[in-house]
Amino acid sequence: MSFSFFKPSRPKTPPEVAKAIKDSLNALDTKTVAEVKALEKAMEEVEKNFVTMRCMLSGDGEVEPNVEQVSQLALEISKEDVISLVVHKLPILGWEARKDLVLCWSILLKQQVDSKYCCVEYIEKNLELLDFLVVCYDNKEIALNCGNMLRECIKFPSLAQYILNSASFVLFFKFVELPNFDVASDAFSTFKDILTKHASLVAEYLTGHYDEFFDLYEKLLTSSNYVTRRQSLKLLSDFLLEAPNVQIMKRYILEVRYLKIMMTLLRDSSKNIQISAFHIFKVFVANPNKPREIKIILAKNHEKLLELLNSLSGKGAEDEQFEEEKELIIKEIEKVSRLQSLKS
Repeated sequence: MSFSFFKPSRPKTPPEVAKAIKDSLNALDTKTVAEVKALEKAMEEVEKNFVTMRCMLSGDGEVEPNVEQVSQLALEISKEDVISLVVHKLPILGWEARKDLVLCWSILLKQQVDSKYCCVEYIEKNLELLDFLVVCYDNKEIALNCGNMLRECIKFPSLAQYILNSASFVLFFKFVELPNFDVASDAFSTFKDILTKHASLVAEYLTGHYDEFFDLYEKLLTSSNYVTRRQSLKLLSDFLLEAPNVQIMKRYILEVRYLKIMMTLLRDSSKNIQISAFHIFKVFVANPNKPREIKIILAKNHEKLLELLNSLSGKGAEDEQFEEEKELIIKEIEKVSRLQSLKS
């Protein structure tokens, strides 16, 4: 009598895993799955295949992943259009399947086959997948999964550049203020990565979309939401004061409307916002080429500004440098005020 059915099944090869994932995802098509039980069975099959993929890519805790198999699986998943399938099926996947997918997505994107990132190249040829992931922030069930996947994509310049220049990029100005705190925070993390991971790309984008971008950004800085104001102000410092954006910064500090925003934020009830606002405000004041309109506003408001600045203090190890900078800014405001008085 044969007891062969007690033998462990032969491990699937990378092509078999890729095909199994593709077939099980296609079985989730609601047009073909009419019965609830059939759909549940199809979902179980997807989850089982995702576990197999995860183990092949990251090991199972006891056995390390086989480097050749990992590369081959990345290649097969690209060839079989599995990447497109997993993105579009994301909204109907279960929690466990989405968790495994996010882990696998990160590993797959980093895999090089013949010195090429095959999964990244696939996305480059199917850029609408990035738009789909961005729009999914509107679905709170999968928003955090999509955010993780997007941030992995943003690590690659070609994909980050597409998102920056796509019509879907402006949606982030809405997503960062969504009522769900977790989703809004995740959207801001992605927004921050887009604007800070590739400085030269951002400088190029801001040069071509200056008015559109900063009109939208102004709404974040003046938001009634404290978290939005604080995060957007800190992010503005992070990218605006970076060396590649020096020309953008020079243009920004010539504009009266943005000086007025910083002056308003200096009066914010939050000390953290006041300090962050100071670090941008000081650039307006220290600019040796201040326009006449900027000088007039500084002179007109010099008493209130000096009162605000004198009451403002740094924190921790930054105290000494902060006080030095503050002193220089106070002196510059006093100088501008005196010169404007002489002219009037």
